Amino acid sequence: MNPRILYVEDDETLGFVTKDSLTQENFDVEHFVDGEQAKKAFNTNMYDICIIDVMLPKLDGYALAEYIRLKNTQIPIIFVTAKSMQEDKLKGLKIGADDYITKPFSIEELVLKLNIFLKRKYVEQDQQTIHQIGKFEFDFQNLILAIDEDKTKITQREGELLYELAIRQNKVVKRKTLLEKIWGKEDYFLGRSMDVFISRLRKHLSKDKNIQIENVHGVGFRLVVT
Repeated sequence: MNPRILYVEDDETLGFVTKDSLTQENFDVEHFVDGEQAKKAFNTNMYDICIIDVMLPKLDGYALAEYIRLKNTQIPIIFVTAKSMQEDKLKGLKIGADDYITKPFSIEELVLKLNIFLKRKYVEQDQQTIHQIGKFEFDFQNLILAIDEDKTKITQREGELLYELAIRQNKVVKRKTLLEKIWGKEDYFLGRSMDVFISRLRKHLSKDKNIQIENVHGVGFRLVVT
Protein backbone atom coordinates (compact mmCIF):
# COMPACT_ATOMS: atom_id res chain seq x y z
CA MET A 1 0.00 0.00 0.00
CA ASN A 2 1.11 3.55 -0.70
CA PRO A 3 1.88 5.75 2.31
CA ARG A 4 -1.20 7.72 3.44
CA ILE A 5 -0.79 11.44 4.09
CA LEU A 6 -3.02 13.84 6.02
CA TYR A 7 -2.42 17.16 4.25
CA VAL A 8 -3.92 20.39 5.61
CA GLU A 9 -3.59 23.55 3.51
CA ASP A 10 -6.20 26.32 3.16
CA ASP A 11 -4.79 27.62 -0.13
CA GLU A 12 -6.83 25.40 -2.43
CA THR A 13 -4.62 25.99 -5.48
CA LEU A 14 -1.43 25.11 -3.65
CA GLY A 15 -3.21 22.21 -1.99
CA PHE A 16 -4.39 20.82 -5.33
CA VAL A 17 -0.97 21.13 -6.96
CA THR A 18 0.83 19.57 -3.99
CA LYS A 19 -1.65 16.72 -3.69
CA ASP A 20 -1.45 16.00 -7.42
CA SER A 21 2.35 16.03 -7.38
CA LEU A 22 2.58 13.74 -4.35
CA THR A 23 0.04 11.36 -5.90
CA GLN A 24 2.35 11.05 -8.90
CA GLU A 25 5.09 10.11 -6.43
CA ASN A 26 2.93 7.19 -5.19
CA PHE A 27 1.54 8.77 -2.02
CA ASP A 28 -2.15 8.58 -1.09
CA VAL A 29 -3.07 12.12 -0.04
CA GLU A 30 -6.21 13.39 1.70
CA HIS A 31 -6.35 17.17 1.50
CA PHE A 32 -8.29 19.34 3.94
CA VAL A 33 -8.68 23.12 3.94
CA ASP A 34 -9.19 23.76 7.66
CA GLY A 35 -8.04 22.35 10.97
CA GLU A 36 -11.45 21.13 12.11
CA GLN A 37 -11.94 18.99 8.99
CA ALA A 38 -8.50 17.49 9.47
CA LYS A 39 -9.14 16.82 13.16
CA LYS A 40 -12.31 14.87 12.36
CA ALA A 41 -10.54 12.91 9.63
CA PHE A 42 -7.66 12.01 11.94
CA ASN A 43 -10.14 10.58 14.44
CA THR A 44 -11.65 8.22 11.87
CA ASN A 45 -8.82 7.32 9.46
CA MET A 46 -5.31 5.91 9.64
CA TYR A 47 -2.39 7.94 8.27
CA ASP A 48 1.35 7.42 8.00
CA ILE A 49 2.38 11.08 8.15
CA CYS A 50 0.86 14.56 8.56
CA ILE A 51 1.69 17.73 6.60
CA ILE A 52 0.12 20.75 8.30
CA ASP A 53 0.10 24.41 7.33
CA VAL A 54 0.53 26.70 10.35
CA MET A 55 -2.03 29.37 9.35
CA LEU A 56 -5.37 27.56 9.09
CA PRO A 57 -9.01 28.64 9.57
CA LYS A 58 -11.18 27.28 12.42
CA LEU A 59 -8.29 25.45 14.12
CA ASP A 60 -4.72 26.60 13.50
CA GLY A 61 -1.84 24.28 12.73
CA TYR A 62 -0.29 24.50 16.19
CA ALA A 63 -3.53 23.49 17.91
CA LEU A 64 -4.12 20.70 15.39
CA ALA A 65 -0.61 19.33 15.87
CA GLU A 66 -1.01 19.39 19.66
CA TYR A 67 -4.25 17.43 19.33
CA ILE A 68 -2.70 14.87 16.97
CA ARG A 69 0.32 14.45 19.22
CA LEU A 70 -1.94 13.77 22.22
CA LYS A 71 -3.71 11.05 20.23
CA ASN A 72 -0.60 9.59 18.60
CA THR A 73 2.92 10.20 19.88
CA GLN A 74 4.62 8.50 16.95
CA ILE A 75 3.11 9.74 13.69
CA PRO A 76 5.52 12.16 11.97
CA ILE A 77 4.26 15.76 11.68
CA ILE A 78 5.74 18.22 9.20
CA PHE A 79 4.77 21.89 9.48
CA VAL A 80 4.42 24.04 6.37
CA THR A 81 4.90 27.72 7.08
CA ALA A 82 5.25 30.97 5.17
CA LYS A 83 6.81 32.58 8.24
CA SER A 84 10.52 33.24 8.11
CA MET A 85 11.08 33.65 11.85
CA GLN A 86 13.04 30.74 13.26
CA GLU A 87 11.19 31.11 16.57
CA ASP A 88 7.91 30.18 14.86
CA LYS A 89 9.46 27.01 13.51
CA LEU A 90 10.97 26.12 16.87
CA LYS A 91 7.57 26.66 18.51
CA GLY A 92 6.15 23.96 16.27
CA LEU A 93 8.94 21.56 17.18
CA LYS A 94 8.49 22.22 20.88
CA ILE A 95 4.80 21.28 20.78
CA GLY A 96 5.57 17.98 19.08
CA ALA A 97 6.20 18.46 15.36
CA ASP A 98 9.09 16.58 13.79
CA ASP A 99 10.15 18.91 10.99
CA TYR A 100 9.09 21.91 8.95
CA ILE A 101 9.26 23.15 5.38
CA THR A 102 9.02 26.81 4.38
CA LYS A 103 6.93 28.19 1.52
CA PRO A 104 7.70 28.33 -1.31
CA PHE A 105 9.01 24.77 -1.42
CA SER A 106 9.77 22.29 -4.16
CA ILE A 107 8.00 18.96 -4.39
CA GLU A 108 11.42 17.32 -4.55
CA GLU A 109 12.33 18.80 -1.16
CA LEU A 110 9.02 17.69 0.37
CA VAL A 111 9.33 14.16 -1.05
CA LEU A 112 12.85 13.92 0.37
CA LYS A 113 11.55 14.80 3.84
CA LEU A 114 8.68 12.33 3.55
CA ASN A 115 10.98 9.50 2.50
CA ILE A 116 13.40 10.22 5.36
CA PHE A 117 10.53 9.71 7.81
CA LEU A 118 9.07 6.69 6.08
CA LYS A 119 12.37 4.80 5.71
CA ARG A 120 12.12 3.44 9.28
CA LYS A 121 9.27 1.19 8.16
CA TYR A 122 11.78 -0.73 6.05
CA VAL A 123 14.41 -1.36 8.71
CA GLU A 124 15.65 -4.95 8.47
CA GLN A 125 13.80 -7.08 11.00
CA ASP A 126 17.00 -8.72 12.28
CA GLN A 127 18.59 -5.35 13.12
CA GLN A 128 19.06 -4.87 16.85
CA THR A 129 16.24 -2.63 18.02
CA ILE A 130 16.34 -3.14 21.82
CA HIS A 131 18.99 -1.08 23.59
CA GLN A 132 19.83 -0.79 27.28
CA ILE A 133 20.50 2.79 28.34
CA GLY A 134 21.20 2.83 32.07
CA LYS A 135 17.96 1.77 33.73
CA PHE A 136 16.03 2.36 30.52
CA GLU A 137 15.14 -0.17 27.86
CA PHE A 138 14.81 1.53 24.48
CA ASP A 139 12.73 -0.29 21.86
CA PHE A 140 13.64 1.54 18.66
CA GLN A 141 11.35 -0.47 16.40
CA ASN A 142 8.27 0.43 18.45
CA LEU A 143 9.56 3.80 19.73
CA ILE A 144 9.09 2.90 23.39
CA LEU A 145 11.33 4.07 26.22
CA ALA A 146 10.72 2.02 29.39
CA ILE A 147 12.01 2.26 32.95
CA ASP A 148 10.62 -0.09 35.60
CA GLU A 149 6.89 -0.26 34.80
CA ASP A 150 6.81 3.17 33.18
CA LYS A 151 6.63 3.15 29.36
CA THR A 152 6.83 6.29 27.24
CA LYS A 153 6.10 6.43 23.52
CA ILE A 154 8.46 8.84 21.80
CA THR A 155 8.28 10.42 18.37
CA GLN A 156 10.03 8.97 15.36
CA ARG A 157 12.55 11.80 15.20
CA GLU A 158 13.28 11.47 18.92
CA GLY A 159 13.74 7.75 18.40
CA GLU A 160 16.11 8.15 15.46
CA LEU A 161 18.24 10.65 17.36
CA LEU A 162 18.33 8.50 20.51
CA TYR A 163 19.23 5.43 18.42
CA GLU A 164 22.27 7.16 16.90
CA LEU A 165 23.44 8.21 20.37
CA ALA A 166 22.63 4.86 21.99
CA ILE A 167 24.68 2.75 19.57
CA ARG A 168 27.65 4.99 20.42
CA GLN A 169 27.17 5.28 24.19
CA ASN A 170 29.92 7.28 25.93
CA LYS A 171 31.34 8.37 22.56
CA VAL A 172 31.05 11.76 20.90
CA VAL A 173 28.74 11.85 17.89
CA LYS A 174 29.37 14.82 15.62
CA ARG A 175 26.53 17.26 14.93
CA LYS A 176 27.30 16.97 11.22
CA THR A 177 26.89 13.18 11.35
CA LEU A 178 23.53 13.41 13.15
CA LEU A 179 22.16 16.12 10.87
CA GLU A 180 23.13 14.35 7.65
CA LYS A 181 21.96 10.95 8.89
CA ILE A 182 18.59 12.05 10.27
CA TRP A 183 17.69 15.34 8.58
CA GLY A 184 19.41 14.68 5.28
CA LYS A 185 21.70 17.71 5.33
CA GLU A 186 23.60 20.06 7.62
CA ASP A 187 22.70 23.70 8.14
CA TYR A 188 22.38 26.19 11.00
CA PHE A 189 18.59 26.14 11.28
CA LEU A 190 18.37 22.35 11.26
CA GLY A 191 21.00 22.40 14.01
CA ARG A 192 18.71 24.59 16.09
CA SER A 193 15.93 22.10 15.45
CA MET A 194 18.11 19.23 16.61
CA ASP A 195 18.79 21.10 19.85
CA VAL A 196 15.04 21.04 20.55
CA PHE A 197 14.99 17.26 20.18
CA ILE A 198 18.03 16.88 22.40
CA SER A 199 16.16 18.84 25.09
CA ARG A 200 13.16 16.56 24.71
CA LEU A 201 15.36 13.47 25.07
CA ARG A 202 17.01 14.88 28.18
CA LYS A 203 13.57 15.31 29.72
CA HIS A 204 12.60 11.71 28.86
CA LEU A 205 15.84 10.34 30.32
CA SER A 206 15.83 12.48 33.48
CA LYS A 207 14.31 9.62 35.54
CA ASP A 208 17.74 7.99 35.60
CA LYS A 209 20.23 10.38 37.21
CA ASN A 210 23.14 8.34 35.84
CA ILE A 211 22.30 9.32 32.27
CA GLN A 212 23.34 12.58 30.63
CA ILE A 213 23.43 13.88 27.09
CA GLU A 214 26.51 16.06 27.09
CA ASN A 215 26.96 18.92 24.67
CA VAL A 216 30.55 18.80 23.41
CA HIS A 217 30.91 22.42 22.36
CA GLY A 218 31.49 22.90 18.66
CA VAL A 219 31.62 19.16 18.01
CA GLY A 220 28.46 17.25 18.91
CA PHE A 221 26.83 15.20 21.66
CA ARG A 222 27.71 12.29 23.89
CA LEU A 223 25.25 9.97 25.64
CA VAL A 224 26.97 9.28 28.96
CA VAL A 225 25.88 6.38 31.15
CA THR A 226 27.72 6.01 34.48
